[in-house]
Order: sequence, then structure tokens, then C-alpha cells
Amino acid sequence: MEERGNISIHTENIFPIIKKFLYSDHEIFLRELVSNAVDATQKVKRLAAVGEYKGDLGELKVKVAVNKDERTITISDNGIGMTAEEIKKYINQIAFSGASEFVERFKDASGDKDQIIGQFGLGFYSAFMVADRVDIVTKSYQEGAEPARWTCDGSTEFSITDAQKEERGTDVILHIAPDSDEFLETARVRNILDKYCKFLPVPVEFEGEVINNPNPIWTKQPADLTDEDYKNFYKELYPFSEPPLFWIHLNVDYPFNLTGILYFPKIKNDFEIQRNKIQLYSRQVFITDEVKDVVPEFLMLLHGIIDSPDIPLNVSRSFLQADSSVKKINTYITKKVADKLNDIFKKDRETFEKNWNDINVFVKYGMLSDDKFYEKAKDFLLLQNTEGKYYTIEEYKALVQANQTNKSEQLVLLYTTDADKQHAFIEAAQSRSYDVLKLDSVIDSHFIGMLEQKLEKTTLKRVDSETIDKLVERDEAKESVLNDKEKEDLKTAYEQAINNQNMHVEVAPLSPDDAPVVITLPEFMRRMKDMSRTGGGGMMFMGDMPDTYNVTVNANHPLNQRVLNTNGDDQSAVARQAFDLALLSQNMLSGAALTTFVKRSFELMTKE
Repeated sequence: MEERGNISIHTENIFPIIKKFLYSDHEIFLRELVSNAVDATQKVKRLAAVGEYKGDLGELKVKVAVNKDERTITISDNGIGMTAEEIKKYINQIAFSGASEFVERFKDASGDKDQIIGQFGLGFYSAFMVADRVDIVTKSYQEGAEPARWTCDGSTEFSITDAQKEERGTDVILHIAPDSDEFLETARVRNILDKYCKFLPVPVEFEGEVINNPNPIWTKQPADLTDEDYKNFYKELYPFSEPPLFWIHLNVDYPFNLTGILYFPKIKNDFEIQRNKIQLYSRQVFITDEVKDVVPEFLMLLHGIIDSPDIPLNVSRSFLQADSSVKKINTYITKKVADKLNDIFKKDRETFEKNWNDINVFVKYGMLSDDKFYEKAKDFLLLQNTEGKYYTIEEYKALVQANQTNKSEQLVLLYTTDADKQHAFIEAAQSRSYDVLKLDSVIDSHFIGMLEQKLEKTTLKRVDSETIDKLVERDEAKESVLNDKEKEDLKTAYEQAINNQNMHVEVAPLSPDDAPVVITLPEFMRRMKDMSRTGGGGMMFMGDMPDTYNVTVNANHPLNQRVLNTNGDDQSAVARQAFDLALLSQNMLSGAALTTFVKRSFELMTKE
């Protein structure tokens, strides 16, 4: 038997389109062909299950072989096979979905139709991205079927001839083109198989060994798995990563089909480098690690596997197409993550607190990104103070309500972004029995603003943004030991000594125990600049503006009496020394200014 003809397509240029444009990465050809072989294998298993095939199934597997001398790659299966008529129907009519017809025929026989991988149509023709000739040698499972060979050289012409093949199944033989020599290297082929076929549901053999795990743990029931199973699987996915904190096993079949495992890694503050660690599969076939449409942005910090046949792909299975199913999956995953965190918090708060430093960036990012997540997370969000104690939002409000409510009846939450650098201010706050939170993660500049928007009659102030009396303002007026003229003279003395237009000097009656000079960056200015540094929308211009500080001179400190009672250069030296001490306490003194300060310190100490 020999038959020649033309492949039924709508354009003579289909192959150049396939080769250059349809598939973004040529290595995908192997994923498509192995997936088709798995599809054929599962079909014969399915037929045997419903009594349509009564022969011996044998050991079902897919084999991939590279012959560098003959310049071929062969993908073999012992699956359903094809007759010559089926070749003409499924191979020669591009975009006809053989799988669709198969599913339709047996859809009522059992609920396992989802085990059939997608269409045997354009996926097969991805072979021509790397081959200048493709042969198919196949024999159908049907009793009395004759084997057939299909050959095509990449044009629209084909031939079908008789073939020699004893066993049922299909061999797809790719004759590799000169510009695709890389795919004749066994290491290259192994890497592709490891990337795309690692968890295919049928054993895939390469160079004499099975290279995949046909039964990954996300296909099993959580009740059948131990913690060690989950940890070992994580190690299999990310061999050089620290063990995960905990995980979520996804398993839903309505209103969409979704399985998978999401792991919570130790995120900390370098979360930018953690992205692209969630892999998307469709019936155990790797699709992509670009899952931003399926997984909410903030959940991209997680690691793991998502497997769903209900996520629509384009014809090459390379890119996601957003639709209502994707949005539903997105929402479901968000809810599952929030529920898992809440469950851990309620059942084992001690462990939750222990892991908080590793997951707080993730939780805060989620609260900023998604209002629904915020509503759930506000009950398990933890705030840590400088003493290392943890509180929920409501617990913390109750703790500071009595002592940190200002004259406008606003609750003032004080915080530090660097407990060491801002130690003097923290100590001053604690001397007034104020509590100070630690908000020092990379995302906290945005998180602080969100809390102010969400919490009624609440404001947040960094502990060094005001003098201690202004942090939590009350109706108490402090008396100054200086009269108005002395205040003005003192202000002038400091302005001349500082000589910096970005330092705004004011004289205020603080406690004699407070520092003689306090330098603060106003909360609004500092917050806007912090947001600009972390990419805050609309705030980038703030990063180019010079810092403008408030310099508060303590009218009631004895040192400032000395400044008033000293004249000329000595007055300027003492005022500058007090100012430099304030700079030093803020880690703002360096270089030549620090050298001058040290030299002046010796001079003042030795001056009679």
C-alpha cells in the first residue's frame, strides 16, 4: 500500500508559522510529542478499563531515544496506535482534535476522562521546528489492524505506506535538521525531559532508566501523606533550599479542577529573588513557571506546584489566557492560603509567632494587594514591639489605648525602623511608658500607610519623627525657663552655628532630662521618601528632594543656658557641638564633619 496526498490545511505557509512563531521555544517539541505518547498510552488503558480492548496491556511506558549517528530522536509508546485512516484523520487534518472525539465517545463510561492529555493536532507538528523529516510508524490496538508508516518532509506533501511493526503503539521518528544539532546531545534531551516531563502520569524511559515520577504527591490524598512526604517532595523540587515552614495541599474538583501543593518558604526581606518558584502543570505536564494570572501577585512568593486542566492555554500551551476560570482559581487560592494561616494561628500560636519573621513580608504584601485577604489576615497579623512580644492588632490597641491616645482622641502607634540607630528615641519613649513597634521590613513603609487608612482614629509615627512631647500631644503646656528674647537669641545662635537652610531651628520647652538638641525628620517627609525608595507610585520625585529636618533646641536644658551666656566663637562652638551630638545620635555625622567634631571635643574638654 502506498498513498500520497496533501495535508489539509488552510495555508501553504503553515509550517514556517509553526517553526518561527507558534512556539516561542523550540525545545517544547519534546514536551508535545511525549505528551501525545502519554495520551495514547492512557487511551489504551482507558479502553481496557471499559472493555473495548481485551488484549494484554503489557508494561505501559513511553520511550525516548537519541541516535546521534543517524541524527534521529524517536518517541515510542505502546498505546492506542493508529490505522492508516486514523493517520489521515488525525495527522493530515491539522487542528482536528482526536482527544476531543475520544472524550466525547467515552465521556459517560467513567469519570476519568480528565486523565486524557489535550489534543493530538498542532502539538504533533511542533516536531518540524527541529526536524526536516518526520516518520510515524504505528499499529492500532484494533484487532486485525495493519501497521502503517506516515512520512512528511516539512512540506504539505505526505506519504502513507505499509510498515513492519509487531506490537501496538506508535513510534515518532524525527530526522533532526542541521540547525538543530543541540537536540542530538543526550544531556540536552535529558534536561528537557526533566523540565517538562518530570511528573507525567506514565513512566518515561530515557537511556534505560525511568526519568519521571508518575505519581507525585499532589495527585494523592492528604490523608495518605506524612510531613516527611511533603518535605521530601519540596527537596525534590528545590534541592538547595532550606526546608519550608509549612504547606497547603490544594484539592478541588468543583467549580473547577485544581490540585497542587503550595509551600511557605523562609521569605525574610529579600523576597524579590524568590519569585517564579510556582510551577504550573496541566494534567502533570509542565506548562510554565510564569503564573501571575493564575496566582495573585503577593502569592508569587510561595513555592510549589499547581495543576489544573481548566486553565485555558493558547494553541502552543505556552501562555495563559485570562478568563473567568482563571479568576475563580485566583480567588480560591487566596482564600485557601488565608484559611491555612488562620488555622495555624488559632491552633498553634507559638509556632506561628516563631515563623512570623519569615512570613510577615508575605502577609503584609497580601494585605496591601488584596482587600479580601486583608479582611481575613487582620485577625492573625502580628505586630512585634521592641521587647520582642507579639500582638494582634486588637490586642495591641488595647495595650496602648490608655497611654497613647492624644488630645484629638487619636490612638498613636509608635514604631522604629532601626532599633539600634533610633535607640535614644526609643529609650525616651519608654521613659514615658510608651510602647514602640518594630516595623523594619522592606515593605513596611507601604504597610504603615495602609494601617492608617484601615484603622479608625489611629495614626502611626516613627519614634524619631518628633520630640517626645509632640509624639503623643496632650493639652499639657510646659513652662520655659527662657523669656521670648532669650528664646530668639538662642535660636539665632544655633542658626548661625548650623548654617544649613535644610535645618529648621525652633526653641521649645522640653524636660531638662531630654537632650539639649533633638533632630527629627517629619513623619510625612520621611514616609514619602521611604516609599519612593521602594517604588511607591507617584512618589519617585521625592527621592531627589533634599531632606529637610526639624532642629528642636531644648529651652530648659542647662547646656543651652551656657550657649546663651557665651559670646562670639565660643558660643558658636558650643552650639555646634550640641548640634553635632544630635547628629551623631542619629548616625548622621560622618567624614570631615565627624573629624571636626572629634577635634572640637578635645578642644572644649581642655579649654579652661
